[in-house]
Amino acid sequence: YRFGRADVGPVARRTELPEGYRSGAPAGTTVIRNAAIAAVDGWRAEGHAKADVSGQSIIANHSSQTLNAEVQIAPGPVLRFGDLIVTGNDRTREGRVTKIAGVPKGEQFDPKTLSDAADRLRRTGTFRSVRLVEAEEPNADGTLDIGVELVEEKKRRFGFGAEVASNEGVTLSGFWLHRNLSGGAERLRFDFEVAGLLGDTGGVDYTLSAEGRRPATYGAATDLILDAEIFFLNEPEFTSRGLSFGAGLERRVRDDLTIGIGAKLAASTIEDTTGTTDYRHLYFPITATLDRRDGPLNSTDGFLADVEVAPFVGFNGSEAGTRLTGDFRIYEDLQTDGNTVLAARLQFGSILGASLTGLPNDQRFTSGGGGTVRGQDYQSLDVPLGTGRSGGRSFLGASFEVRQSVSDAISVVGFADVGIVGEDSVPGSGESHSGAGVGLRYDTGIGPIRVDLGVPVSGTPGGSAYHLYIGIGQAF
Repeated sequence: YRFGRADVGPVARRTELPEGYRSGAPAGTTVIRNAAIAAVDGWRAEGHAKADVSGQSIIANHSSQTLNAEVQIAPGPVLRFGDLIVTGNDRTREGRVTKIAGVPKGEQFDPKTLSDAADRLRRTGTFRSVRLVEAEEPNADGTLDIGVELVEEKKRRFGFGAEVASNEGVTLSGFWLHRNLSGGAERLRFDFEVAGLLGDTGGVDYTLSAEGRRPATYGAATDLILDAEIFFLNEPEFTSRGLSFGAGLERRVRDDLTIGIGAKLAASTIEDTTGTTDYRHLYFPITATLDRRDGPLNSTDGFLADVEVAPFVGFNGSEAGTRLTGDFRIYEDLQTDGNTVLAARLQFGSILGASLTGLPNDQRFTSGGGGTVRGQDYQSLDVPLGTGRSGGRSFLGASFEVRQSVSDAISVVGFADVGIVGEDSVPGSGESHSGAGVGLRYDTGIGPIRVDLGVPVSGTPGGSAYHLYIGIGQAF
């Protein structure tokens, strides 16, 4: 059967009806239902919260094999947001729930506002379940109350992780998290990492950091973040010990775009072939992240763009300048429902306005290892400095992968990486090296376990003949 008539109405101005709901198209109950839903959603988007189907007529003509369909819509009045009725907030203050939700009382109803409110509440991590329910009937003054039904998570959580690389050794990490520190959905998290165990990369590194996050600090979509870090790094060309304190604001502009500004005071002491140097810097990082991936742990489609611009000033003889970094990733599913995926990554970094030694060694750029060029020794590409070596003022790296599923849980991967480190600030100027290899992924349901075997292809002679990497999640 095909549609003879396919009517629905009245419809709001910007309503987009299904393409298949038209005269002459194949008829079916699904497309009629979708047309009705689209018509109702169109009115709701314009403030008619109680729009609904008021009637329908469906007549089949067997001799002509046609179906005449008519759906009547009752838009109802334009409504405004009323009170939020919060339940299930046993440990979270109602005022904070209302502030985080950010539903503007008295403004015209918009279902997107409710969807955004639920997402903000979920992102705090304080609630296991968030459900926003519209009241059955509007109030006499034209407002509609919204029920916020919550189920709170347990207050505390901890976790551990491990990665292994044949050259870099074992990295152990863990965290402890408090989800609702003072009843306002604040989050406090401590992280530790011990890296370089049993490795050949200079020694063992220790890092301890803390981050506090308060949602809805300046408006519903802006979080306040406080952080601190203390570290000791024993790298192949230097040792570094230091600490930092920072504060910033992070705003989710839309579902896929987050921006941030902040300030961070950092102090470190570096020992390398040039001697011992103390650095004191105040950074003003500006960040932007555009994330359109279909998932963060095992992306098969979409892209990610992450950029940071961090001007800095120096104290006690330390230099001033700007540090730039960027990370771009793209994923293409070759119309195989995730069975064959092409993935590519481009990384860059640049230090402007400061000399090679204007920033501490751990803020300069190197290449080699699991995060840059697999198959090459860790931090094996850098630039000459005195009688030793140092990270450069610029970095450009590219990685490519072909991911092919061989079963529901197992995939094989082929990869190639290249990195360029330069003494100048222009990314792409300097010496280069590359690596390639194959990998295996086992999907655990919450993320893949990764095993990669890489070999050097060009540059940085004298390193290991191969490198093995074991971790959780895709390489990028």
